[in-house]
Amino acid sequence: MLCDFGASNKVSSMRTLLRLKLLMSEVRWTMWQNRSSSNSSIRSLESNTSILKHLISKITATGPISVAEYMREALTNPVAGYYVKNDMLGAGGDFITSPEISQIFGELLGVWCVSEWMAAGKSCTFQLVELGPGRGSLASDILRVFSQLKAVLGETDISVHLVEVSPKLSQFQAECLTGDKMQTCNDDQLAYRSGTTRTGLPIYWYRRIEDVPRGFSVFLAHEFFDALPIHKFQRTEKGWREVMVDIDPESPEKLRFVVSHSPTLASGILIQNDDRRQHVEVCPEGGVIVQKLANRIAEDGGAALIVDYGHDGTKTDTFRGFKGHQLHNVLEAPGMADLTADVDFSYLRKMTGNEVTCLGPVTQRSFLKNMGIDSRLQVLLRNCHDPSTRAQLIHSYDMLINPEKMGLRFQFFSVLNRGRLAQYRGMQKNTAPVAGFAELDMQ
Repeated sequence: MLCDFGASNKVSSMRTLLRLKLLMSEVRWTMWQNRSSSNSSIRSLESNTSILKHLISKITATGPISVAEYMREALTNPVAGYYVKNDMLGAGGDFITSPEISQIFGELLGVWCVSEWMAAGKSCTFQLVELGPGRGSLASDILRVFSQLKAVLGETDISVHLVEVSPKLSQFQAECLTGDKMQTCNDDQLAYRSGTTRTGLPIYWYRRIEDVPRGFSVFLAHEFFDALPIHKFQRTEKGWREVMVDIDPESPEKLRFVVSHSPTLASGILIQNDDRRQHVEVCPEGGVIVQKLANRIAEDGGAALIVDYGHDGTKTDTFRGFKGHQLHNVLEAPGMADLTADVDFSYLRKMTGNEVTCLGPVTQRSFLKNMGIDSRLQVLLRNCHDPSTRAQLIHSYDMLINPEKMGLRFQFFSVLNRGRLAQYRGMQKNTAPVAGFAELDMQ
């Protein structure tokens, strides 16, 4: 069979032209990706450079700054602070929290909230207040429990109040908890956003605890206090001296820790004379916040549950950074990594005063087992027949309570109205009637 050479050439030319067009498209796509990646890197570098330059300028002008001031700038600087511009949670962020790991965690905390509301007398109003709600996962799980316990809660006037300074995280929370049922509030209102949850409850966002309405409230603070600015102090031959952040003279574009030559205002006020440690971290902002919670609980009723990395006045140097789920030098790339320090629950206890009662800290493993996590896991496994889902449930359970993982690292601490335990005075210590802080009586 004879073929048309001219037609063949035309087809060949068209194919060649098509290949060239596809090749150019791939080149343009690659260039766009590289440019996008480059722009992202440049934005990150600019953000890092802007805070670092700002800190270096401040230190050059006024001298070394406290660790607390350094943390405040790195985390909440209104232009380039870590919490202001980043999505730091989940697999793609810098850390994963317990509510992100398993629904069981939030469900048990929801049961705890209802248990405390019942034990306190079943107030006709019930405010759920969460400080630093992350992506909203914990609140979402708790609200699901509230829906399942409608018969118990009855006609109680329930509302949700979130204290969040991060614009990005508050947007995630709104989408998680309300879908599109939200709106921005006027500047003359205390809340900056409001809406209706997927379960039909009114929900509000605030930047300060003081703006949350008064009334019977259960406050939750999960991994909130560990991100608050701390002052660091070192015992020396001349007494307590504050650890400061200064410019490294050998590398002027880097920062370093130094010990102040003379006492600072903070070292004179914040250090307890009876402290025997060589190095101490104090979070005065955490003290102020827990005082505010204690005052509200004493006057309005309610309870607070604080869950965090922590200790009872025994640890020393716990200040650290996390980036990409890895430990990160706290003085490198300020604004690009999470900064945290273990919560000193002995300090929080002192700051609550005499008008409230404190329980704990107890380990996360103890608290969750006391709340019945083993029974809840068995129920979920019985109702689940998908092998991968069952494996995920078991893995999540292990992550939450394993002593080598989160089980002993996280502590639970509660602040209660003094009247809450009045009827139980005289009972043995191990029969405390507060869920989670004593073993469940299964009889």
